[in-house]
Amino acid sequence: MDWSIQDIARIAGTTSRTLRHYDAVGLLKPSRVGGNGYRYYDRDSLMRLQRILLLRDLGLGLDAIGRVLDDRTDAAPALRDHLAWLRTERERLARQIASVESTIHAVEEGEEIMAEQMFDGFDHTQYKDEVEERWGKEAYASSDRWWRSKTPEERRDWQERQQRLAADWQAAAADGVAPDSDRAQELARRHADWLADIPGTPGYGTGAPLAAYLSGLGDMYVADPRFAANYGGEAGATLVRDALRHYAQHLA
Repeated sequence: MDWSIQDIARIAGTTSRTLRHYDAVGLLKPSRVGGNGYRYYDRDSLMRLQRILLLRDLGLGLDAIGRVLDDRTDAAPALRDHLAWLRTERERLARQIASVESTIHAVEEGEEIMAEQMFDGFDHTQYKDEVEERWGKEAYASSDRWWRSKTPEERRDWQERQQRLAADWQAAAADGVAPDSDRAQELARRHADWLADIPGTPGYGTGAPLAAYLSGLGDMYVADPRFAANYGGEAGATLVRDALRHYAQHLA
């Protein structure tokens, strides 16, 4: 039994364009191509796609995913490793859900809020040491004060803005746009505007981050898988880096 590319795109929650891109880079070949030129995928192809999507969610770029798949051709042990990570992530999300539910219950019932329980599963300070090392303690302190001063609605709006930007970067990378294209440069402008609104960042309050700061951030996005994950992995982060570099040249 096999499935058409449209069926797989619908079932996996991806797009035919993405699947064709995976084919073009040698990551996921169709099991056969029909006489009409349509791609079809069999059971083994579906298992490989599942691993690709899981690895992508871990923040790996397409090149890294290809190496992992080539190194571990036996799907079952590899999927057990993925399953272990998913269970860990599930536990973290469960703690977040429980902490929010507890806060809602306390507010609705007029009970005392337990501060120690409110932030279980959350950690907005995870990059504190790196920020202080790169840009100084005051940079982190300023941005931390700014974040804590926001209302829950303002925090949610800010996170949604960042998520939309990251999603647009990922879509641009999947479409193979060039870093110096109008589309990538518009994303770079939005990225710079987003950074310029964060206290403690170089160029805050001026309307435009420093060129060297933008270029340095781009390098960090590629070098650190945690940051690269925001842009779909290494390939997306590389587009962000190169587009920001090009954009920064006009700021210098």
